[in-house]
Parts: sequence; C-alpha cells; structure tokens
Amino acid sequence: MATREEQLASAQSALQAGKFAEGLECAKGVLADEPKDGEALYMAAVACRYLKHSDAAADYLQQLHAAMPEYGRAWQEEGHLALARGDNAAALSAFAKATRFNPALDASWREQARIAGELGQPEAASNARAQLDRLKNLPRELLAVTNHLHEGRVLRAEEICRHYLRSNPQDVEGMRLLARIGVDLGILEDAEFLLESAVTFEPDNIQLRLDYIDALRRRQKFARAHEEAAALHARDPESPLFQSRLAIENMQTGEYDGAFELFERVLKKLPGDHATLTSMGHALKTMGKQDDAVAHYRKAFAAKPDHGDAFYALANLKTYRFSSDELAAMEAQSKRGDLAFMDRVHIAFALGKAHEDAGDYEASFKYYAQGNELKRAQTRYSADAMTEELARQKELCTAELFDKHSGAGDPSPDPIFILGLPRAGSTLLEQILASHSQVDGTLELPNVLALAHRLRGRTMGAPRYPEILHELSADDFAKFGADFMESTRLHRQDAPFFIDKMPNNFRHIGLIQLMLPNAKIIDARRDPMDCCFSGFKQLFAEGQEFTYGLNEVGRYYSDYVDLMDHWDSVLPGKVLRVSHEDVLDDLEEQTRRMLDHLELPFEQACLDFHKTDRAVRTASSEQVRQPINRKGQNAWQPFEKWLDPLKLALGDLI
Repeated sequence: MATREEQLASAQSALQAGKFAEGLECAKGVLADEPKDGEALYMAAVACRYLKHSDAAADYLQQLHAAMPEYGRAWQEEGHLALARGDNAAALSAFAKATRFNPALDASWREQARIAGELGQPEAASNARAQLDRLKNLPRELLAVTNHLHEGRVLRAEEICRHYLRSNPQDVEGMRLLARIGVDLGILEDAEFLLESAVTFEPDNIQLRLDYIDALRRRQKFARAHEEAAALHARDPESPLFQSRLAIENMQTGEYDGAFELFERVLKKLPGDHATLTSMGHALKTMGKQDDAVAHYRKAFAAKPDHGDAFYALANLKTYRFSSDELAAMEAQSKRGDLAFMDRVHIAFALGKAHEDAGDYEASFKYYAQGNELKRAQTRYSADAMTEELARQKELCTAELFDKHSGAGDPSPDPIFILGLPRAGSTLLEQILASHSQVDGTLELPNVLALAHRLRGRTMGAPRYPEILHELSADDFAKFGADFMESTRLHRQDAPFFIDKMPNNFRHIGLIQLMLPNAKIIDARRDPMDCCFSGFKQLFAEGQEFTYGLNEVGRYYSDYVDLMDHWDSVLPGKVLRVSHEDVLDDLEEQTRRMLDHLELPFEQACLDFHKTDRAVRTASSEQVRQPINRKGQNAWQPFEKWLDPLKLALGDLI
C-alpha cells in the first residue's frame, strides 16, 4: 500500500500533467486516513476546480481553512475558485488574504493588481503592482526563503538563507530574513547582531529599524530599544506608526505617562485602531487601572470583532466576567473558517475562561483543549527531550563540581532568584518581597537562559552545556556573574537587592551557583494538580511550550521536582522551598521565613503587599493586587473527569 508521501507525490504529478481526476483520487486516498491533511485538502480543492466541481472545491477549501487558517496558498486557491465562479469582489478579498499570510505569492499580487484596477481601486492596484515588482527584483533564493518561512518550514528557510548569505554577506534583506528566522527559533542574540549590522548598511530602511527595535525588546534591552524608537519618532513626530512604537518602548522603560500621551495622540488620528486600543489597555492593566483597561479592550473588539487579543486580555485579568452578549460574540467568531490563527487561539482560551466562570465545565474544557491543541501543533516541544536535558543537569552538576569551584564567581549578594513553574505563586512571592524597602522587583529576566543557550554552542544534536561547566575556569564564572550584574542594572531602582523571577531558571541553579555563589534562591512550589491545570489554562506569550498538553505539563512538573531534589542534595541549604498552600495558611510565618533566608529584617509592608504601587507584568497582575485568598485552590476539581492524562503523568506526586 502506498505511503502518504507516495500518494501526495502521485497527486502532484497527476495535477501537473493535467490528469485532475487521477490527482483527486490520490488526494482522497490520503484524506481517507487523515481527513485534516493540509496538503491533500489543497490538492483536492485544486483538482475539483479544474474539474469544474466548484461546490466540492469550496468544501475542501473550507476544511483546509479550518485546519490551516493562515495557509496563504489555500486563500490563493480560494481566489482562483471565486474567479472561476465570476465573483471578482470575493476573489480580490481572497487574494489579499493570501498575500497577508504569504507575501511571496506573486500570482496573488498579480491578480490583485488586475482585479483592483478593473473594480476602480487604483491605490490598491498600484500597491499590488509595487509588491509584484519587489518580488521580481528579489533574488530567487530569498523568494524561496520568504515562501518557506510563511508556510512554516523554518529550518529549510534557514538553510537556504545561510547558504545565500555566504555569497552575499551584506545583502540586507537576506540578513533581515535570517534575523526573523532567528527570532522564530529563539536565537535572539544572533537576530540582534544581524539587524544591527543591516541597519549600519541601510540606515534609512524603516522595516529594518522596526525589526531591530523588536529584537532589542525581545532581549529586554529596553533602553536601547527606546533610543531606536525615539530616533524614528524624531524623523516624523506625527507618524502614528512611530508614535505607537515609541509608546510601547516607553511602557518597557516604565515611562507610562509618556506612553499614555502617545497612545492618545494615535487614537485622535485613528480612533478605531484596535491594536492601539489593546496596547493602551495593556498599559493601563500593568499600572493597576483595571476599569480603564477593560474599557479599552471592549473598544478594541467593538472596532474589530475578530480581535482575539482583546477578548483574551479580558479573560487574562482573571477577575473579569464576560456578559452573555460577549460570550455569544466570541462563539460566533470561533466558528468562522477564515479566523486568523492567533485570533482563534486567543478566543479559544477566552471562551474556556468564560464558560468556566459560567459553570459549564464541559464547554470550558473543550475550548481550553482546543486552544492548547492549536498551540501544541505550532511548537517543536518534546517531553522526552526535556526529560533528557534535565537528567544531564543531574548527571553533570555534581557536588564535586561545586567543591572544585568553591569561592569562584562574582561575589555580589544582590540577586534573589524566585523560580519553579509558572502559575505556582511566584508573582505573589515577588510582590511580597518587592514590598520590602531593600528589594526591587524587576521582571522575568532572560539573562541566565540566554547564557545557558550561548554555552550550548551551535553543534546540532550535541549541545556542549552543561558539560562545558567542567571546562570553564574561575575567571570565566567571575565574568559571567559580573556580566549578569551589569546587564540587569537597567531593571533596578535604588534597593540593594533585586528579584529575577524567571521560573525556568530552576533548570540552571548549578550555573547560578558557579557564577553568583552569594545569590539567594527561592523555589515557589504549588500543589501539582492546581499548578499544572492552571498552566494548561494559561496562554503564555512565549517560552512555556510544555503547558500545551496535559501529559506534557505533568511530566515537566515531575521532572522539575526530581531536579530540585538533586539541587537540594548537592547544594544543601541553598534553596528555600516555599509552598503556595503554606503562604495561604499563614502569610506572616512564610514571609518571615523568606526574609530570614534573605537575611533581611521583617517589614509590615510585606504583609500589605496588595497595597504596593508597582507595575506587574505577569498573568497574575490583578490577583496580587488583592489580599490573600484561595480562589485558585482546587480549581481543577470540576474538570477532573478529563484530567486522566495529567494524573498519569504526575503519578505518585498527587
């Protein structure tokens, strides 16, 4: 029996030879085993169009849009089908969607230029012709890179792009594309370097500068990103694009008054701009102005009813309750076949929260599962690979290694690492400690993770970290520590101590000990079912791919506990474990435990943490502005009948 790949190859060959009925049968053979196979659905739609089976073609395309809503070629085929049916307006809309999702589709630009001209839309026709000319002038290698990148073949795009840049090392578009690939792969240091170099070659290239600002922000180089955004704004202070970009960078540097002023200027010119309304809402939420934030989020989805980010932002307040009209509006949007991928994801998680609040747990779990399934399909996360990675920390970060380097590293006592799993109560611990006069709260800083990534090296399949820790010298560890202290300085204020709340730092306690031996570490621990299910319900911005499956999050929790037991064994007394449930039972006792561990005097302000006026940027921002409560405890129990994969993964930890 032919394999999927053989059947698809036969279908493609038949279509290229004009044997459309034969191609359709080959595609149907694949769909019989896998009804959501995107390539087979696409080929079946093409075959049916040529066979003039337009209703069947439309049905295949509807299924394809549901499976792959941002597949540009599917929308291009939708345009061709609309033309075959004589509907030029629908064709123009479909071709426009095609180029939004894949700007390398020259046929879609060509048809847009032609149809827009015929429909009396000269500006749209001119823009399409300009984009078509741009593609014609783009080297074929970079055209292929753009196409692969927008169709999800990131590694193939990287391979072609690197090969091209070896012969054309100063091609700024090649550098820009490789930087974008680096961002997609999480290689942010390389992306920043590429864009910084490209900007020096073409300082007037606005897209390059915008991409460079984005890379700097992702690396949390907020001061540099702000400088770049301010320079763009100075070029044209009336540009809404530059105003919005500077407002966003003002938020990152804590200049909220300036951010609000710029957002207001944008909204005067563009009162219904959904992206600006949402960004303004985020800024207001961060500053604790929840009512104003809610108003802006509502205006955002009123202006653009499929704007999932605004719906999810309301759900992510944790304290907001959707009205029946809002619930119906989200349900209607979720049924659309042309809903963009992230709008679909955002709305799925928001519907999960809305139905949970309404007590409809079956519907709630359905939507949480749907959102997680969409995100899981987008990631390359492997639970087996993570288990292996953490096992190597146990194998190589031994008591002998730490004894060998006793006294090495930077002696600064300033850092306080709060780590563990997300949704384990770390934001609450940070808010308690940051209410102390001698402690600054900062962010989930990426510095330790970035150093670990750099130490891994570039050899695929054979990372050098953590083995390399046995090869490094005392001077190396001292430099790592000093670099950490210097690079995190911009996030601090005037207090002698500061918190780094990156949860994933638990994987690298060995590295932290070697480079910052006097740093303090607190492990925020929460009941496994509560913690894991809370993570499953949360849509993270980035970096927590293990939460998008019940088995995956359960295994990660189990591996985390195992590794923390190892750190306790080889670094006894280094880590203070604080149970979220213990904090709920006796806030004062646990606060005093933490302050004793940090060698700080008790202050009443720590118990009044909900009164502390500071920006909080995590998903728990509204919860930590309330007095201690048990609202999140046992929230998994109404969903228990669907949680067997999680229970199985956690095993004896439950």
